[in-house]
Amino acid sequence: MNISVDAVKELRQRTGAGVMDCKAALEKAKGDMDKACEDLKQKGFASAEKKATRATGQGVIECYIHTGQKVGAMLELNCETDFVARTDQFRQLAHDLAMQITATSPLYVSAADIPENTQVDPVVACLLQQPFIKDPSKTIEEIIKQAVATLGENIRVRRFARFEIGC
Repeated sequence: MNISVDAVKELRQRTGAGVMDCKAALEKAKGDMDKACEDLKQKGFASAEKKATRATGQGVIECYIHTGQKVGAMLELNCETDFVARTDQFRQLAHDLAMQITATSPLYVSAADIPENTQVDPVVACLLQQPFIKDPSKTIEEIIKQAVATLGENIRVRRFARFEIGC
């Protein structure tokens, strides 16, 4: 099947996957954009799982201060190389996560961080389980996995702090 350049470009914009991956997914899906998106999404999550054990020694510290300067957050987001840490996509992810922390007040990064005998709802208390404020159909963990698939490196939230005046 002959796949048009415009179709590959559209799929790339929708998924952030590489050009050759988009072309292959469209060929496999016989030109069906939705099936190709789903295929790339599954590949991306599988790829993210494989990369999860790789060391993340680089990254950025991102701060977000909400309008009015009464609440804000500081986040350490790690990746494997400084090259990826300097990309616009990685920096945007860090900014979005700092904004998420400011808006939702999570207590822990993941459910594994919750101390024993602590009664909290992981969806509320854990950053990775929360629905993303910009797209509630996805969790923060899914947003990070999409970034891992697109950037090709392991990414993890190491730590964060949230500050609020008067609390």
